[in-house]
Formats: sequence, C-alpha cells, structure tokens
Amino acid sequence: MTPRTKWLVIVAVSAIALGGTVGIGVAAWAQYQQRQNAPSSTETAAPAEAPEGDRILFRNTASGEGYGHVASVPLDDPDAARAVLDIACDRVAATDAAISCLKTERGITPSYNARLYDSAGAAAQVEWPLPGIPSRTRFSPDGTLVATTSFVTGHAYASIGFSTETSIHRTDDGESFGSLEDWSLIIDGEPSAPVDRNYWGVTFIDDTSFYATVGMTTIGQTYLVKGDIRARTMASVLESVECPSLSPDGTRIAFKRVTAGSGPTVHWTPAIYDIADGSVTVLDAETRNIDDQIAWLDDDTLLYGMPNDPPGDSDVWALPADGGSAPSILIAHAWSPTVVHEE
Repeated sequence: MTPRTKWLVIVAVSAIALGGTVGIGVAAWAQYQQRQNAPSSTETAAPAEAPEGDRILFRNTASGEGYGHVASVPLDDPDAARAVLDIACDRVAATDAAISCLKTERGITPSYNARLYDSAGAAAQVEWPLPGIPSRTRFSPDGTLVATTSFVTGHAYASIGFSTETSIHRTDDGESFGSLEDWSLIIDGEPSAPVDRNYWGVTFIDDTSFYATVGMTTIGQTYLVKGDIRARTMASVLESVECPSLSPDGTRIAFKRVTAGSGPTVHWTPAIYDIADGSVTVLDAETRNIDDQIAWLDDDTLLYGMPNDPPGDSDVWALPADGGSAPSILIAHAWSPTVVHEE
C-alpha cells in the first residue's frame, strides 16, 4: 500500500467515525427533546399557581415536560400538584424572595453558572460563572448571602481526587468574598497550611458566620468548621463531618458520616450533632447510602434526595431527626429540596 493510499484510508475511516459520532449525538439530542416534550409523568400546575405561603421548593425530576425545572408544593400538602417554573437548575435553594439556581449549560464545551432569580423565577437578577459541575447552594437566614459549591475536578464526593471550589456571595450584586481555600484555617487550635484542602456544604448561622466541611486530602480527614465571614477565618469543631445543615432552632447540625468503606465504596449515614453537649447520634434507621446535603423540614424531620432507576430521577425522603423510625418518601420525582417560609 502506497503512502498516498494509506492516508486516503485514514481519511475515509476518520470521516466514517466522525459521521457516526455526529449521528449518535443527533439521535441522543432527538431522544432528549422527545423526553422533554412528552407530557409530565406527574401532576403539574402552571407557574401562576405556585403556592405563596409556606412551601417546599425543589428540582423536578419527573420525566416529560418540566424535567429539571424548579417546582414547588405547599408545605402542608406535599402530594399536591407541583407548580413548575420556567427555569431549569441542577441545584436549587430559595428564600421567600429569591431562588439560587446552579446550572450546567450544555454544548460542545459545557459551561456552568449561578443565577439568582426572584421568587417567581423571573429573569436572572444576578449571575456569575462557576468553575465546574454544580454541587451545593444555600442562603443565609436573612437572604443577604448565598453560598455555592462546584466540582473543579471529579463529579461526586466518592470520587478519587475530587476538587471543589466554594465561595460566598452577596445576593444584591453577586460580590464574592473569595474562595474559602484562600481563607485562614485553624485545625485543633493550630494554623493549617493551605495544601490539599477542599470545602463544601456551607450552612449559615447568620449573615456573619456559618458551618461547612473541610476535607484534608493529605490526612484523609474531614472536619466540621465554623467560619467567621468578617475575619475570613475558619476553625475546626468536630471530625468526620460532611455536608452540615443547621436545624431551624439552631441547636443541632445534621450531616452525613462515613460508616463504612472509602472512595467508590463509601457508605454515608445521616447523623445529628448536638451543639450544646457535643454528642453525635448516628441515625441508623436509614440503612442506605446518603450522598446529599441534608435539609430540615422542621425541627423534628430531615429531608434528603435519593436517586432512582433510571438515572436522572430521584425522590425526596423524610427521616425523623431522632432516628426513631424508618424514612419515607415525602415528594416523589424530586431533588434538592428547600423549605421556604413566608415572610
């Protein structure tokens, strides 16, 4: 075979391979559009019918029209038809006045962003780019601050060598306090060198302080840390804590704790930390692996998402905070719940 013939064969094979790839992409996009345009698999309501009182806001994962969009149901009637807004998000949080939406913009090269909407999901009021795949978002109690976490490398907390970036922003203009990796960190009373650390799972105490997780890759340890926003410092509180969530009454922190395995085989179980007496209660009434930042339905009940089969679907489950009984589904085909109280 002459060199010219070899090159012609290479070009022909490459063209066939490229054509096949494009064909697969076109077919996948057509299937995606078909799923999106099909009738919703659950009962929905128009945005204008969204509940205005106390409510639960979440990401709708029911197949069909409205998949991936922000939806809400009345707090006292989670089985009601869900009002689906016109905004799609990967992760969502809300106050009575605003919605934080972390989203992947799909394309040849994906991009990621954070947007703040009003409570009706109107045009974005504030927007900034994220460095990677959306992971977590939370508002401060007064709504003046919002935290975001995204994966810079990896796509899950069970991944080997994942890296995150977490930052806190003002909600009025999006001004950032900078990455938490640039803040001072105190572990067991001693300054910690800024090497191989990741932060995620912010939960605000007020507009000046918060709790979060720091993961120390070099020693394979996670800590609950308490952050001081004005001083830009964080200090360790407790070992083996991930994705903390402060209770409405401010007395306890729900979190996930490693109870078996590591890396891809890790098993997380919900747990409660009592701030006053320092005790930790592992809620082993939940036997499944929980990889989510827990939310609080009220002072007695925890909420978290659990993935379903097929991939992309999930349910929001409720678990008594005392671990006295087994969890149950609160909202089917939902993800990333947040409880919103009318101001």
